[in-house]
Amino acid sequence: MIKYIIVDDEVAAHNNIEDYANNLSNLKLVKNCYNAFEAISFLNTNAVDLIFLDINMPKLTGFDFLRTLANPPHIIVCSAYSEFAIDGYAFNITDYLLKPFSFERFLSAVNKVNPPEQKTPEIHINQNNDSKNERIFLKDSKKHYQVKLNEILYVEAFGNYVKVFLDDKTIITHQTLSHFNTVLSKNEFVQVHKSFIVAIQHINLIEGNIVHISNHKIPISKTYKLNVNQLLKG
Repeated sequence: MIKYIIVDDEVAAHNNIEDYANNLSNLKLVKNCYNAFEAISFLNTNAVDLIFLDINMPKLTGFDFLRTLANPPHIIVCSAYSEFAIDGYAFNITDYLLKPFSFERFLSAVNKVNPPEQKTPEIHINQNNDSKNERIFLKDSKKHYQVKLNEILYVEAFGNYVKVFLDDKTIITHQTLSHFNTVLSKNEFVQVHKSFIVAIQHINLIEGNIVHISNHKIPISKTYKLNVNQLLKG
């Protein structure tokens, strides 16, 4: 679990980071700090793994704050000013996010942070004699979704996470695609790309190097073309 604090004088910035972070089950917010002095006081008695840090703050800037830290944790700078980026890397920061930033950019930055320990992936399957009723539990943030395997359209690697696409929603879980390969039945799912595993029953059309599932188009790579060819022969 990555324990993090936010150091920013804008409430909207806190809300945005928290909204993104709530989608990631390995992030835990431990403190909202609205100026550098609050952060210094908190860090005097608490340890964290990551700080989301604004630069342009009153009285004490983000960089001045960093100079007070003897052993800083991972720092992801979140700033509206691109001109501070070079100075930021002089402090050996983990990443520099230019406001406003997307969830994908946020996730890319967080994936550069190595958590102090990796927990066993929280994926559990309940099985019975009817394969249509096999279910998988997926953890997304603080929620555990129970999903029938036959409801999964496809899964996509997403950094240190996996997106699981269903008809009505997409679940982002802290997992690897290789683990899904061991969990999902080879008779019902096929890997067509290093980043994609698709549900065979939901394939509408295979056209060239594209798999069509509902309104989604999934690429077929040369490495996994043989999997698709064997599927067509079957």
